Amino acid sequence: MEDIKCQGCGSFIQTSNPDAAGYTPKSTLNRDIILCQRCFRLKHYNDIQDVSMTDDDFLTMVSQIRGKKGLVVHLVDIFNVDGTMIKGLSRIVGDKPVILAANKMDLLPKSTNRNKLIKWLQAMGREAGIALEDVHLISSVKGHGLSDLSEVIETKRKDQDVYIVGTTNVGKSTFINKLIQQTTGTKDVITTSYFPGTTLGFIEIPLDDETALIDTPGIVNQHQIAHYISDNDLKIITPKKEVKPRVYQLNNQQTLYFGGLARLDFIKGERQSFVCYFSNQLSIHRTKLKNADHLLHEHRGGLLSPPDYETLEKIPELSAQTLRIEKGKTDIVFPGLGWVTIPEGGLTVAVHSPEKVRISLRSSFI
Repeated sequence: MEDIKCQGCGSFIQTSNPDAAGYTPKSTLNRDIILCQRCFRLKHYNDIQDVSMTDDDFLTMVSQIRGKKGLVVHLVDIFNVDGTMIKGLSRIVGDKPVILAANKMDLLPKSTNRNKLIKWLQAMGREAGIALEDVHLISSVKGHGLSDLSEVIETKRKDQDVYIVGTTNVGKSTFINKLIQQTTGTKDVITTSYFPGTTLGFIEIPLDDETALIDTPGIVNQHQIAHYISDNDLKIITPKKEVKPRVYQLNNQQTLYFGGLARLDFIKGERQSFVCYFSNQLSIHRTKLKNADHLLHEHRGGLLSPPDYETLEKIPELSAQTLRIEKGKTDIVFPGLGWVTIPEGGLTVAVHSPEKVRISLRSSFI
């Protein structure tokens, strides 16, 4: 069979192994548009199928662009910068200019200071070892900021290829679809999905006779909670609208549960506000610290939902760490879930998350 690429994910079409990337039944090969079975089911039934591809496979694929010339657009999720900014990006893509595109800007409160946010992202880039040419705030879904970004891309690419790079589930395919739609009027160029790992190979979209816009496979970050929960729970924790901050006035020895996926214990300090930025659909439950363990044991998956039954089957046990917060305006970040802003310092908290999901502290940008 001649080499044919799936027009959804870019993987090579094959008809022999249903569990591997690119599989499609032989009967579909005579169609004008050939999709692998995975992309076909995703497009028509919104059904995601797992394939046999390791984390190393993803990294190996993306590393192929290291020796090539071009411009890199690094897409990050503004709601999950810590989990989607790729540390050591230059080791993967080589010495290319990098533009940071912070996606899902429409999810942040409208009061967010854009200039402060851009400076904060530049600082995050430096910490990650990325020399950024430029930073842009965008929304792939709403189309905000894409016109300005496309103009900058055209100027800085210098008649070379443009590589779109990011972690899984950051919105690369939606971003490219919207970018192409704005410039050509063509819709749905690439399969899109809520779910991690949709793009399995390079997808090249011609910019002219010589160069292309190239969608690369998502790099898997195993420290994100998305990899340990069900598709249904992922929809619940993924914000779809502007996130409304929820403020809790806590005394020490009180606990906040974020569904049953994570937990924050206020151990020591004066009464103060805990400002929570999570999907509006995710329930937050307050209780006394002395009752917290019992509540989790009796009500996880019920009152404390998500997780649903499918998530409970695969999610690691919650692991605790104690944090001392000395200064104010600090965010406690639960990667892929959300964050809690502490306005004042001088307190001790314990945070609980699935064992492989690493919680971190950062200076607040809001």
